[in-house]
Amino acid sequence: MRVLVTNDDGIDSPGLTTLAAMALEAGHDVVVAAPARESSGASASLLGAEQDGRLIVAPKSPPGLPDDVTSFAVRAAPGLIAFVAAYGGFGPKPDLILSGVNRGANTGHAVLHSGTVGATLSGATHDIPGLAVSIAYHEPRHWETAAAFARPVLDWLAEQHDGDRHARVVNLNVPDLPADQVRGLRKAPLASFGAVQARIHELEHGHLQLTYSDVEITREPETDAGLLARGWATLTQLRAPCFDADAVLPEHGPLPGPTGADPVSAPA
Repeated sequence: MRVLVTNDDGIDSPGLTTLAAMALEAGHDVVVAAPARESSGASASLLGAEQDGRLIVAPKSPPGLPDDVTSFAVRAAPGLIAFVAAYGGFGPKPDLILSGVNRGANTGHAVLHSGTVGATLSGATHDIPGLAVSIAYHEPRHWETAAAFARPVLDWLAEQHDGDRHARVVNLNVPDLPADQVRGLRKAPLASFGAVQARIHELEHGHLQLTYSDVEITREPETDAGLLARGWATLTQLRAPCFDADAVLPEHGPLPGPTGADPVSAPA
């Protein structure tokens, strides 16, 4: 399989090298395209820097990755990188997107804001399955644990890809522990928000102040955030975009036109 490896921490992150090396060891054809600078919180944004109407891309290898692996530093959010890859911007369209390893957990409904997750969701809109990987510490010491848990999930996704064209996106969170101290891998629903939640305080003169605090995970012990805090690696399947076909929504015919004018015709 051809695997695009990207992230939101930037081309120089050790987590990027960790994932790329794991995919190479698994026997995949790897291309790396990652933000030239940190793009955390970018979600699936299509923001990028252009020069003369062209996206700014430069050859650059992540630290420690073999020189023969094609690698690019891109002045763009990871969502745009995945979008460009889907149209052949970094060689043939990838069969799968690996994103991470992110510094810090990506849990709960806050994954909506994650650039790590956003890259895989962007790819899914072009029928490319993806795996987003995060390690639950801002200064990780056990990158190899994330790779150890990501490898069987990558193998599973590759098998699913061979027999099912549905573009699956799965979100993996791993404790920052030696692999033999992780309790195992559990399928988990999203927590109500995530490991960290923001509060907004109104200040004078039209300014707002945001503060962040840990969420009390004991209220949701069986969610991804709760299980991760108790030493489990967690796996969650995500879908986007999606719609509720059974939703009851208002519908009506043409609106009345201005006085004396014919109403707008409804499409056939």
